[in-house]
Amino acid sequence: MNNSPLLEILFREPEGFSIWNGPPFSDGEPNVKLARVPCTAAKYSENGSRLMVIKNSSTVSIYDCHSLTETKSFEFPSLLAATISPLGTYLQTFQKFSSPQEKNVVLWDIQTGSPVYQLSQKNMSKTTWPSLQFNSDESVVCRMATNEIQFFDAIDFSKGVVYRLRIPGVFAIELSRVPGSHIAAFVPESKGIPASVQIFSCNKDSQSSPVARRSFFRCSTVQLHWNYGSNGLLIVAQSDVDKTNKSYYGESKLNYLTTDGSYEGLVDLRKEGPVHDVQWSSSGLEFAVVYGFMPAKATIYDRRCKPILELGTGPYNTIRWNPKGKFLCLAGFGNLPGDMAFWDYSEKKLLGTTRAEWSVTSEWSPDGRFFMTATTAPRLQIDNGIKIFHHNGSLYFKKMFDKLYQVDWKPEAPEKFGDITDLAKSVSSLNIDEGKKQGQDPKLSQPTNNNSTPPSQKPAAYRPPHAKSAAAVQEQLFGGRASTEELSKNALRNKKRREKRKEKAAGGSTASDE
Repeated sequence: MNNSPLLEILFREPEGFSIWNGPPFSDGEPNVKLARVPCTAAKYSENGSRLMVIKNSSTVSIYDCHSLTETKSFEFPSLLAATISPLGTYLQTFQKFSSPQEKNVVLWDIQTGSPVYQLSQKNMSKTTWPSLQFNSDESVVCRMATNEIQFFDAIDFSKGVVYRLRIPGVFAIELSRVPGSHIAAFVPESKGIPASVQIFSCNKDSQSSPVARRSFFRCSTVQLHWNYGSNGLLIVAQSDVDKTNKSYYGESKLNYLTTDGSYEGLVDLRKEGPVHDVQWSSSGLEFAVVYGFMPAKATIYDRRCKPILELGTGPYNTIRWNPKGKFLCLAGFGNLPGDMAFWDYSEKKLLGTTRAEWSVTSEWSPDGRFFMTATTAPRLQIDNGIKIFHHNGSLYFKKMFDKLYQVDWKPEAPEKFGDITDLAKSVSSLNIDEGKKQGQDPKLSQPTNNNSTPPSQKPAAYRPPHAKSAAAVQEQLFGGRASTEELSKNALRNKKRREKRKEKAAGGSTASDE
């Protein structure tokens, strides 16, 4: 553990970004490792070796993350976007498109500062940027073009496109990360032909036909999630309209495809409603899903889509699996109250529950020991700050900011850190007490460890904020029937008083009528 790298955290405020050391903090407070540098955006390479900093609309700088010094600076007119490759080898920039003859997307070799490939691209969207996709070790590089996927020689870009995979109507692609052996392509519905996701090998000699395929009716967009090992693909197929009219946000289905053809179909979710979040474990052998109408349900499945652990139900829409695959955080962020439940997956037990209101982002530290939530602008303009929790949900550190735009752990490979199984030794086992926790699965139980954070309040069924406000106004003005679950004790007391007054008034009018 002594040879493990130190954790670092990047903070970006209106004046720029700074880098602090991560936990554990020797004196209770982090130390600044790099003082504030003016910028409008910052992004680590996937391996944490380099940091790309967009300083203004025409300047991009590259920092070496070991020395925390600026090593290269690029100047561009009319820069609209930039990104860094997984190993920090290349910088990809998108400049304002003026004519088809102008090459406005450029791939730069960061070491030499020279362009290695250029192309023209008129528009930029989530499905077309970055234009060039790399797998994690940068051994496979491809690009989606009209009706085809283009592959490049990752060693020599001067060769241009070395082979093409023809897919009429292709709208989005997702290259598997580790290894870069397969690519998934989404083709939307067109002229009565259903939408589809197809998986192809990245090996040119094996691309004559897809290794797996799944068709969807009523599908407008998809989310594609590759596992570690690149042999399983989870597909969240989303439609804009829910034919049952049960959801304003449309409907979503979770599908699963394997590259060996052993599974192709829907994941058997045990509650009706949308798919809120899905994430693979670091091993690629299990995945966790949060799904269903509120209170949502959370389940862990194996690679054959067999449920192996129920995490209960509650006001949840987020699942985060730590990089070691041992701990999970189940949470409800966004328009939910911020409840969090921390689980030890290997021991199949709940470690603790707590709450982090107004959280916008959340992620485990690279060593898997700490979980950080952040409230950031522009999503929320007030109460900006971070909270860092232990793996069992107890609060370790909290800091507020006047305005905070971005918070990121510096990426590190999980294998660089020692084993963390000893962290959970002090956590006592669960007492199974079925049916006690309202709004949760009977299999979900409470930890008996007195040192763990006290459980949060029992979650009520989720209702959107406007519905709660409308119910409160109706109750106040018109005596409408608001749910007693949403009324405070004072409101409930006042309601009973009003009802008694109405009864007395009704009794008095009846007597006068006689």
